[in-house]
Amino acid sequence: MHYRIRILPRWIIFVLDLLCVELCLFFSFVLRFNFNLEDVARYDMSMILGFSLALNTLLFYLLKSYAGIIRYTNIEDTFRLLIVNSIASVFYFSINFIITQSSKGIYLFPISVVVINFFITNFTLITYRLLVRYIFKYYQKHNLDRAKTKAAVYDAGENGHQAKKIINDIPNGNLQVVAFIDDVLGKTGKLIENTPIYNSDDASFEKLRNDDVKLLIIANKNIKKEKLNYLVDKCLQYGIKVQQVPPLQQWLDGNLNVDTLKDINIEDLLEREVIRIDNEKIHFELKGKKILVTGAAGSIGSELVRQLLKYKPSLIVMCDNAETPMHNMILELREIASGVNVKPYIGDICDRTRMEHLFEIYNPEVVFHAAAYKHVPIMEDNPSVAVLNNVFGTKTLAELSVANGVEKFVMVSTDKAVNPTNIMGATKRIAEIFTQSYYKYMLSNDIALPHNNKLTKFVTTRFGNVLGSNGSVIPIFKKQLEKGGPITVTHPEITRYFMTIPEACQLVIEAGVMGQGSEIFVFDMGEPVKIADLARKIIRLAGKEPDTDIKIVYTGLRPGEKLYEELLNNSENVVPTYHDKIMIAKVPEYDYAAIKDKVDKLISSAQRHYTLETVGIMKELVPEFTSNNVTYESIKTK
Repeated sequence: MHYRIRILPRWIIFVLDLLCVELCLFFSFVLRFNFNLEDVARYDMSMILGFSLALNTLLFYLLKSYAGIIRYTNIEDTFRLLIVNSIASVFYFSINFIITQSSKGIYLFPISVVVINFFITNFTLITYRLLVRYIFKYYQKHNLDRAKTKAAVYDAGENGHQAKKIINDIPNGNLQVVAFIDDVLGKTGKLIENTPIYNSDDASFEKLRNDDVKLLIIANKNIKKEKLNYLVDKCLQYGIKVQQVPPLQQWLDGNLNVDTLKDINIEDLLEREVIRIDNEKIHFELKGKKILVTGAAGSIGSELVRQLLKYKPSLIVMCDNAETPMHNMILELREIASGVNVKPYIGDICDRTRMEHLFEIYNPEVVFHAAAYKHVPIMEDNPSVAVLNNVFGTKTLAELSVANGVEKFVMVSTDKAVNPTNIMGATKRIAEIFTQSYYKYMLSNDIALPHNNKLTKFVTTRFGNVLGSNGSVIPIFKKQLEKGGPITVTHPEITRYFMTIPEACQLVIEAGVMGQGSEIFVFDMGEPVKIADLARKIIRLAGKEPDTDIKIVYTGLRPGEKLYEELLNNSENVVPTYHDKIMIAKVPEYDYAAIKDKVDKLISSAQRHYTLETVGIMKELVPEFTSNNVTYESIKTK
């Protein structure tokens, strides 16, 4: 049973400190005169002790040296005591020049006594506090902590030390930090407050497991993603749970407790280091501009809007045909869109009349085109709709952008456009081909343009899966996990690239500003991840064992799905840019006249919803399109 140890009233500490001061001062006289009480009697001890009592009462009250809880004595408390005793010593020394005992020819406070008293008093006041703290810690360790979960803290620096102190001092808490992990200090075998410091190698984790440590707390918020992944893998290997401390201010304000420790999410492990953005150039390009974002209520489009707000455009037009997500987005932006005019615009990018209306009213100068149908299995069953939205919608916006003097048109594409095996990827590749050839055609033919007589620059950005997007694999896995499984994976070897939505949007904006026309930018997506490995790690992070507690079921590749995604096809290579995560793909160029005829034919077929004919024309436009769907793979091109 746990008993709550009461905190002594502050007045008792006040009185106890004064008693210690008086005894120390008397003992200083006795020590100075080698315990010869006759020599001590030469001094008016009643006057000396009375003056000392009055002086220290005032100093203790003003500097609140008695206010700290003794069991939690820290450096600030000891420093406050040193200040009190230093001021008292100065007064003792100074009083000799004010009050003298001329009849006896001696000082009221001999200098030697003042010096001795300074050290004895500090020693006594600090030692008894530390002794109480030690006794309390000993009592807590041997009587209250038997039922506590043992934990280790990664980072033996200030953050780790503070985390350990707060966690161990939580009244009736169920955690006890018993070790640190630090790759630098762990090599020396040192201790911090009698707590051992280990390396992050296998031998150390083996020792932690033998010591029954059940939790590793990451106190270093700036830990590199590679190191975080390593620690998580080791902890999962040795059956140790991993959590992170909340934001620094939250736990320094005293809000750190077991409930505020944050579980490690799979997103934390897949995220990469913060990217560097050329903000000055982006500000120059976008500040004061009118910007149109299509698909603005979707995962990518909405994040683009949030990030574009930072660059202070004069207007952001949010175009989407999804009313409820748009409404939710507007409610969110009311709090963060200070100083920027944001207009919601409900419209279908395939409705040319509605889009003409948008351009006439708002006259955007920059277009970020994120609207697209993206779910591979659904588009396999609806190829004509995929063509209308992803190809016809893009063509409509591209032509209206040119007609209305838009400075730059930035299209968000996908890695599925590379060697496409599905309808969605093929439609995005056709959209890439059309915008690139359209720009080249206007550039080579010196087309006269309205308004500012500047040629609209078309830029394409191509990247893979984004974490947390609508319908992405990780939210699906989490929902399946909450239901107790099974977690479904299409194939044991299926592999994907992952990027966070904020990172993808930062790179889209950076590449958009960087582009000078017709470029297809590809992003450094990092290392590909096996989806099956991802599923296993999600299960283990939840404290369960794959295939024992939660089953993994392989359902087979879906129509149009391929095992590996690529950012380039075999005929493409890349050219680096000034940003190490952005490259330019060198892709084949197409004749606009031929492409336009085929695209018009494709759109006409899609508008009549002729499925097989539509897919056949797509294969003509994208020769590398090899469908994995048995319904379409037999379709021959003319």
